[in-house]
Amino acid sequence: MALFRWIADLIGVPPVKVHGQTGEAATHWDFEPVQIWVGLGNPGAQYAMHRHNVGFMAVDAIAATHGFEPPKKAFQGWAQQGRIGTTRVLLLKPATFMNDSGRSVRAAMDFFKRDVGDVTVFHDELDLAPFRVKVKVGGGTAGHNGLRSTEAHIGNAFRRVRLGIGHPGHKDRVTGHVLGNYAKAETDRLADMLGAVAAEAEWLAKGDDARFMSEVALRLQQD
Repeated sequence: MALFRWIADLIGVPPVKVHGQTGEAATHWDFEPVQIWVGLGNPGAQYAMHRHNVGFMAVDAIAATHGFEPPKKAFQGWAQQGRIGTTRVLLLKPATFMNDSGRSVRAAMDFFKRDVGDVTVFHDELDLAPFRVKVKVGGGTAGHNGLRSTEAHIGNAFRRVRLGIGHPGHKDRVTGHVLGNYAKAETDRLADMLGAVAAEAEWLAKGDDARFMSEVALRLQQD
C-alpha cells in the first residue's frame, strides 16, 4: 500500500540537528517557492504512525504523488521543492518536535521572504470526525501545541488543512489518543484520505479551498 511507502520514506530520513544554524544558505534551491506547505509531526520512527503525525504523512503523500525532489536538511527540518500544477511549492517537515514547530516555519519564511498568507499547515484535528478534511484560514489553536508554536512565530493568518482524528470522548483520554498509533483497521481509510488530499492538492495551490474540500470529500465517498 502506498501509505507504507510514505511512512518508510519518513522513517528512512536521517535525523536533523535542530540547534544552531542548519546550513540553509548553503543549500541549493532551484527556485523560490510561491507557497510553503508545512506538515506538523514529531521526528523519529517511534512517532511515525501516531495520529499526531498525520501532518507529516500528508506532505509525504503530496511529495510522492507530485514528484517532488528528495528532502534536504534545511530550516531545522526536512524540505522538498517541487510543483503542484504550475505553482512552486516548498514542503516542510519541522524536526524541532511538535512544541517548537514554529521556529522551523519562521526560518523557511525568512529565507524565501514569504508572508504568513503564503503558508499552509497540515495538522491533526481532534474536533473533526476521523478522516474528514476541512480547510480554514486563521482561527484558534484548540490546544494544539504545533499550531500554538506556529502562531507564536509567524502570526495567526496562515491556512490550515485540518485532518480529522476524532475525539476519544473524554478529556482524560485525549493524550493517549493523539499520541497513539493508528489501528490496523484504520489504515485503509487513512491511505484513502491521504491519497485524496494529495490527488486534489492542485486546488489548494490555486487557492480554491472550497473546491479542494469538495473534491476530497467526493473521492472519499467513492472509496
